[in-house]
Amino acid sequence: MDASKVKQRSKFLSLLLRHQPELLKLQLEEGGWTNTKILLEKINTHKKSQSMTFEELEYVVLNNDKQRFGFNEDKTKIRANQGHSTQVEMNYQPTSPPPVLYHGTATKNVDSILKNGILKGNRQYVHLSADQETAQKVGARHGKPFIFKIETFKMIEEGIKFYKAENGVWLIDFVPNKFLK
Repeated sequence: MDASKVKQRSKFLSLLLRHQPELLKLQLEEGGWTNTKILLEKINTHKKSQSMTFEELEYVVLNNDKQRFGFNEDKTKIRANQGHSTQVEMNYQPTSPPPVLYHGTATKNVDSILKNGILKGNRQYVHLSADQETAQKVGARHGKPFIFKIETFKMIEEGIKFYKAENGVWLIDFVPNKFLK
């Protein structure tokens, strides 16, 4: 499968599994899971989507550069690992983060973030990176990048909880501006 087809399929899966499952009348269960067979049936009968085989779906899941998706052990269920704007209970467990995390954004957002902290917007969580390179890439998607450094130990001392998605993205409800550098 060529790179453009993989990207197109990945974006469509993101739309369905993270933002608009109702587009194909999908039911997201607890943890964000949906039945793989039903997902493929609905994709393949939807007028505006291109057909997809299980092998193509598996290729997209396994080769997505951001590891946005995951299967259960027997691949009968699939989900987006994080980034949902639709309400779904992911059941993340609080996890101890590394001493420093990073948040990449565009320079146009810096003043607002310094004033209000990092807000989750229409997503369930704020996304943080364990390395500057990833934060740089995230910020560059939205304009000229700017990276905030977040010293997590100060936040933990105040009882703030961190979660880690299966693809390594760190998640938090909100980052108050007093923790930004």
